[in-house]
Amino acid sequence: MNGATKRRRGLSPEDRAAWAAVARTITPLPGKALAEPEAPPAPPSVTITPPPRAPATPAPPPPRRPPPELNVGIQPDGLDAKRWRDLRRGTLRPERKLDLHGMTAERAHGAVRTFLRAAQMDGARVVCIVTGKGSSTEGGVLRRELPHWLNAPELRAVILGAAHPHRANAGAVHLLLRRAR
Repeated sequence: MNGATKRRRGLSPEDRAAWAAVARTITPLPGKALAEPEAPPAPPSVTITPPPRAPATPAPPPPRRPPPELNVGIQPDGLDAKRWRDLRRGTLRPERKLDLHGMTAERAHGAVRTFLRAAQMDGARVVCIVTGKGSSTEGGVLRRELPHWLNAPELRAVILGAAHPHRANAGAVHLLLRRAR
């Protein structure tokens, strides 16, 4: 065999009956009692206890997808056509205005973040940010950087849409803000 110990098998009912018949014919030695045949061993009671379960923790919510990139002048998904048309044409009047003329890019970036957070907390829906057209052919630094700032995760979650209020006015951007929750 493979080195494993053999397990002893108990007597079958026929073997026990035969042993009992033989044992009745035997006289025990003086001072010794007649040994009774061993009862068949009870099968070991196997109590299966399941391993302790860790307390159930709810599955984490699926990761939130960041809103799609905000492009000035392009209608975002989830914004109805009438509200977009009104924002693009400038018929939605801004409730607040931030003028960035004369600011450095670093100072303007901080001003935009503070302005948008405060406007949303106060319940403003439409705001205007004036960057100016800039002196170079591709526009000024602030005008080029504003879309990047607006797409930062902390600000993108605040803004629904962005448009120039008039085709000829590329130096200002009207923003439609989400409602504060």
